[in-house]
Amino acid sequence: MSEPFGTLSDGTPVNRWTLERGGVRVRVLSYGGIVQSAEVPDRDGRRTDVVLGFADLEGYLRHPEPFLGALVGRYANRIAGARFTLDGHTHTLEANDGPNTLHGGPHAFDKRVWHVDPVEHGVRLSRTSPDGEGGFPGRLEVSATYTLDAQGALRIAYEALTDAPTVVNLTNHSYWNLAGAGHAGGHELRIAASRYTPVDGQLIPAGPPMDVDGTRLDFRAARTVGSGYDHNFVLDKGATEAPVEVAELSDPASGRVLTVATTEPGLQLYTADHLGAPLSPGAGIALETQAFPDSPNRPDFPSTELRPGGVYASETVYRFSAR
Repeated sequence: MSEPFGTLSDGTPVNRWTLERGGVRVRVLSYGGIVQSAEVPDRDGRRTDVVLGFADLEGYLRHPEPFLGALVGRYANRIAGARFTLDGHTHTLEANDGPNTLHGGPHAFDKRVWHVDPVEHGVRLSRTSPDGEGGFPGRLEVSATYTLDAQGALRIAYEALTDAPTVVNLTNHSYWNLAGAGHAGGHELRIAASRYTPVDGQLIPAGPPMDVDGTRLDFRAARTVGSGYDHNFVLDKGATEAPVEVAELSDPASGRVLTVATTEPGLQLYTADHLGAPLSPGAGIALETQAFPDSPNRPDFPSTELRPGGVYASETVYRFSAR
């Protein structure tokens, strides 16, 4: 089911689609592929929105930087120096995080209106990213399909094709608060990762992956999240063809549990300590399934290259329960 959600300054309409199944209701916007809300029951069956979002389009236009619920690309996370070299050619990107490119730059996928087609139990968003958009090479045909299964799990499947060598790394940037309000630092988190990528002061990878053992980044056993995290975890499973469960987030007060399964090799934990008004620091926790940051400049990291004739395929499943 779709409904109008506002109009951009150039007259482009934005619509909202509602998906409902298995006791879960999710709303998705054509603007930015944004997951505006996800209403999930607690242990007593009371349904609450567990995703940070704005009530109207104006909220997203006025406050774009948190990337609330957005489909981010062409490259999620950071690319150092807003440039990378592929096949001997250096591509200069649009910088939007100091000297670096974050989440594809200032005019990236999160700020585009996507074409939406209904599919069984969901919607398929698609668009063509022209050659040179944001500085990235190649004409990229992109789609993201959002569906709910019979148990109410939200599945996002991404696909991309290119006509020239390029790099691709897509994710969803939802912030989860399983209590529905307040500070999310009291949630408990488990991540199946024995290593992480250390970063410098600009959050650019500063060396090879390091062990989490003996550090505050050890979430191999569930514990309270706290604050102060914006780190990529190297998932023990690596890249896989089918989604594998890699993380569990839970709220002891409501009983709500979110499990995350993905095909991706990395997971970025961001505790949103820098959220500003009208939101508040620590109001949600982002669990971004993706490739490693700055991979195009790091041949020792898993490759994010996509070439003509190849298919970029990525899938993440967010499963909800209560205990």
